[in-house]
Amino acid sequence: MESDSKKITVDLIRHGEPEGGHIVRGRVNPVLTALGWEQMRLATGLNEDYSPSSATPRFSRIVTSPLSRCKDFAQRLGARAELEVSVNESWQEIDYGDWDGMPAEEWRRIAADQFRAFREDITALAPPNGETFLDFRDRVMSAWDTILQSEDAEHILLVTHGGVLRVILPMVLGMPMNRSFPLYIPFACFSRVSIEIRDGKAHPALIFHNGAEYSGSWMDLPKESSPG
Repeated sequence: MESDSKKITVDLIRHGEPEGGHIVRGRVNPVLTALGWEQMRLATGLNEDYSPSSATPRFSRIVTSPLSRCKDFAQRLGARAELEVSVNESWQEIDYGDWDGMPAEEWRRIAADQFRAFREDITALAPPNGETFLDFRDRVMSAWDTILQSEDAEHILLVTHGGVLRVILPMVLGMPMNRSFPLYIPFACFSRVSIEIRDGKAHPALIFHNGAEYSGSWMDLPKESSPG
């Protein structure tokens, strides 16, 4: 008897550059800059009017964080491509609490001790009046489980945040989540995960990471790696 199996493709894109400069972005809700829109358009191979081109993957639907730096792009693409767009709060960035909106240089100084401890103990990261890393991880992984319920051969575009990618990609690669710092996740980072599900067990594989940067389409655009 043949086993039940299906295969799902998930393309993950971090939002492009948001307004506000080099700050910590968790639940603060800036919109994309003109550059941010262009980064995301080029990463997904869209035409100048944000309609799909021959270079755009054939997505079956779009899932997005509710924050404007993700949702605005997802809804514009959904309208142009006539795709269903699902807004899910579980795909939001971590709640940085008192750190949210703080200049990045100040945040690095204030949060340094927590991140140093985090490298040794995954429970150590707990932004004051925010969300612990463990709660954040559990939220994201629960949302990921809903992706696994997708139909066979679906190709989903997930529009989300850098912190979320630092949960999903280490899980796919089998690496500790508190050791993900070497992963380069710039604005509009575009990566693909293929998931084969056999007998109810998921077998994910990273097909490419930050692939749009190497297509030559936006190599000269400025890049930044602010949190969130």
